[in-house]
Amino acid sequence: MNNQILEEEKKTREQAPKVMQDSMKNGQGAANAKPSGSRTFSTLARRQQGDLSQSGPADIDASMIPSSEQREVYAAETPVPALGHKFPLPIRPLGPNENHQDKYRYDSVVNQVTNLIMKDGKKAAAQRNMAHILTVLRTAPAPQYSSRGLLPGAPPASHLPLNPVLYLTLAIDSVAPLLRLRSQRGAAGGGVALQIPVPLGLRQRRRQAMEWILDTVSKKKSRSSGRNTFAQRLAEEFISVVEGKSAVWTRRDAVHKLGTTARSNLSFGKAGRR
Repeated sequence: MNNQILEEEKKTREQAPKVMQDSMKNGQGAANAKPSGSRTFSTLARRQQGDLSQSGPADIDASMIPSSEQREVYAAETPVPALGHKFPLPIRPLGPNENHQDKYRYDSVVNQVTNLIMKDGKKAAAQRNMAHILTVLRTAPAPQYSSRGLLPGAPPASHLPLNPVLYLTLAIDSVAPLLRLRSQRGAAGGGVALQIPVPLGLRQRRRQAMEWILDTVSKKKSRSSGRNTFAQRLAEEFISVVEGKSAVWTRRDAVHKLGTTARSNLSFGKAGRR
């Protein structure tokens, strides 16, 4: 705008500062200059789309062009979608779990632990406690591994706070017992009860481990006041389980030791069930 005013008024142009006079001269020189032959923009995108006459079949490598046999194979392998549909229709009938992919909103371990810590049917309170537990596991310093046998393939300790659900799963599965002892009376005859080891499933193992952890937490005194004291103690217990300091490890070792001792009673257990 200033340059236009200076061009229209000669007197004002002569009295204008030197910087404005130089910029006006440069603008007139650029307007009167002839085009140089070089472009300030790229034509690569237009060449790839075939808009320019310079990009012909001669610019493409012959090895990149599929042969007629390759085109026939590709056409045979590519399914033809139904008319009016972008993707082919699903195969009928649907599988048993096809429509239930989003049935569970949270991880299976998180759901199970939430249900186990729930009291009096108050699911919302249990979910708040579960959220506080995961927050503590995420914000706490990385644990220090001990000589206790965690699950094989456990990630480095520094990676656990980055994934609190993995942190929780590792703590529960590592301390979960592999079996339980079932007392069967008269298995060997004479009315004598024998301890027979019974293997447990995955959910049963996790449930037993959570019962031990909750029993240990209930015996500890709270160091603060508030509605999150239980969740805080439970999160600290998970951390001590991973670090090998929890008393739950002693109970797990005792069950495994008794199971090893009572494995000779398996034959009596099979005979009793017949």
